[in-house]
Amino acid sequence: MTDMTEATLLKLKILAAAAKYDVSCSSSGTVRRNDGKGVGNTVGGVGICHSFAADGRCIALLKVMLTNYCKFDCAYCVNRRSNDIPRATLSVDEVVGITMEFYRRNYIEGLFLSSGVVRDADYTMERLVRIAKELRVTHRFNGYIHLKSIPGASRELVNLAGLYADRMSVNIEIPDEKSLRFLAPEKDHKSVYEPMHYIRQGVLQCNEDRKHMVKVPRFVPAGQSTQMIVGASPDTDRSILLSSSALYAMPTMRRVYYSGYVSVNTYDSRLPVLKQPPLVRENRLYQADWLMRFYHFRADEIADAEHPNLDLEVDPKLGWALRHPEAFPVDVNRAPYEMLLRVPGVGVKSAALIVNARKFRHLNSEHLRKIGVTMKRARYFITCGELSVRSIADTSPEYVRQQLLSRTKGKDSPLQLSFDFTSTTDS
Repeated sequence: MTDMTEATLLKLKILAAAAKYDVSCSSSGTVRRNDGKGVGNTVGGVGICHSFAADGRCIALLKVMLTNYCKFDCAYCVNRRSNDIPRATLSVDEVVGITMEFYRRNYIEGLFLSSGVVRDADYTMERLVRIAKELRVTHRFNGYIHLKSIPGASRELVNLAGLYADRMSVNIEIPDEKSLRFLAPEKDHKSVYEPMHYIRQGVLQCNEDRKHMVKVPRFVPAGQSTQMIVGASPDTDRSILLSSSALYAMPTMRRVYYSGYVSVNTYDSRLPVLKQPPLVRENRLYQADWLMRFYHFRADEIADAEHPNLDLEVDPKLGWALRHPEAFPVDVNRAPYEMLLRVPGVGVKSAALIVNARKFRHLNSEHLRKIGVTMKRARYFITCGELSVRSIADTSPEYVRQQLLSRTKGKDSPLQLSFDFTSTTDS
């Protein structure tokens, strides 16, 4: 493919726009115009997004749907069957041709491919597999490929896809089964968790085979991910985090993504009416997710039964500290590493540096600043012998909260909305 036809370009625009709601590929649009030194343009940045590798390197991906036709009528989805929107379908050859053309021109380093479900799960999944196989086998494409596994797809097709994809994902969308059936009556969690199980088994089998054989085909080497929609259903942050925690217990689950619900179907009475997505809540969930993955917090600690939703004014780590004044102040010269991680203002790197540095000297506040501790926060939760500011144990959680919030006055976000689901769930 050397020239993109108007018809293909139009389909690409429609399907790239349809793919933007899938956040399991962290992205932002980009445009790279020809300045006379390169070859071609990125057609207005259509379908190009940014993702980030494990080492922090930013890579450009072609992010597109194979088709936005779908047999499902999920209340929260812009591509639902009953919506009157522009529809398009790319052929297998078109997706392969676009990917190779963009790759040769150095616009992209990989492909993120999803699809609506047409006919049935296996029919759609078979086309996704054909694209990945043709790129790998026929064109010797060594770039990154992320495939969305279709819920309900057979084990054979999922296993075949895993041989060609670097990462696969199946979106849970709504964490609670009851809420999912209310908003998407044609779906259930079984159809989502089965492909996840197939991917997990494939990865584990591949790892086992590599112990006994020299040459074993790679199987989804970058693991799998999933996505949950936040704000479309009355699920609490606690239930979302408990679901995420269970998913992270799977050895192949790399990331759980959280997507603030965008009101794309305002006519559906089952959905809350939002002027804008709950972005602050989404951010708090990502912060809580980080605490579970790197700070040794459990989901039921971050959002307990008495506080099922995260505090929108403060981050989850500070919220936990304010709810547990009995755990502070922490003596930085004696406390174990796990407890240092729970101090607001102390990160994973600075906690490790504290443990190492205190072997050689008694640490004071100046040492902590040099290590990288955010003393404006940490000073209320630690002791090191010469701090003049009273800790949370000497005052109260309310006082500390007021002091810390006063430093960020004027930053209250209008993006986070509260909404009442009583009227929608009773209908």
